[in-house]
Amino acid sequence: MTGGPPLIVTRPEPGNAATAGRARAMGFEVHAMPLFAAHPLDWRAPAAEDFDALLLTSAFAARLAGPQIARLQALPVHAVGEATARAAETAGLRVTMRGAAGAQQLLDAMASRNIRSILWLCGRERTGFDARGAAITPLPCYAVDPVPPPAAWAGLIAAPAVLLAHSARAAERMSDLVGAARAHLSLAAISPAAAAAAGEGWRDVAVAERPDDVAILAQARALWHKGAK
Repeated sequence: MTGGPPLIVTRPEPGNAATAGRARAMGFEVHAMPLFAAHPLDWRAPAAEDFDALLLTSAFAARLAGPQIARLQALPVHAVGEATARAAETAGLRVTMRGAAGAQQLLDAMASRNIRSILWLCGRERTGFDARGAAITPLPCYAVDPVPPPAAWAGLIAAPAVLLAHSARAAERMSDLVGAARAHLSLAAISPAAAAAAGEGWRDVAVAERPDDVAILAQARALWHKGAK
């Protein structure tokens, strides 16, 4: 694709490189601009027999959990998104349900199966959910912290571009960083929550149909075509 705005990928590594690679294969002019970095936290796994299932809403939980995650291998894993499911399997866990439409929909499905006691291996910062009567125990095993924008950031957002928001937290930070420049910038958001966190005033906003790279890049391509006109 030529003649349209560049694509700015803001998610932390290793996801940034994976998304950038997919985008380049689609023909985008891609700029990797991570605005966060993930790191593990110290934690200790509880007794697996105290829970019915393990909930994972991010691949970081499986990637950064470290050796303690082996103590939870007996629990069936319910994972949000294919990337999270793959990371869980790589860590030696058994994935029994993949949620393609977000954490709340996955919890609804778990409730329909009468899964009552859930261990949620999560990040330090996290969004709450309606547990549908289940007991959810959040256990942070990683954190994602802001990092200064790369040196090229200011020049890139000074002209039309398409930005990717892979989380509500990322969308909120991008909103703060771009300020009034949003009037000539377009945003592809991973979810309605991410789009809402970005606020108003953007040139265009599109929301992925599913919380994964394929869906968000499809929306980025639609925004690119609008920007190329």
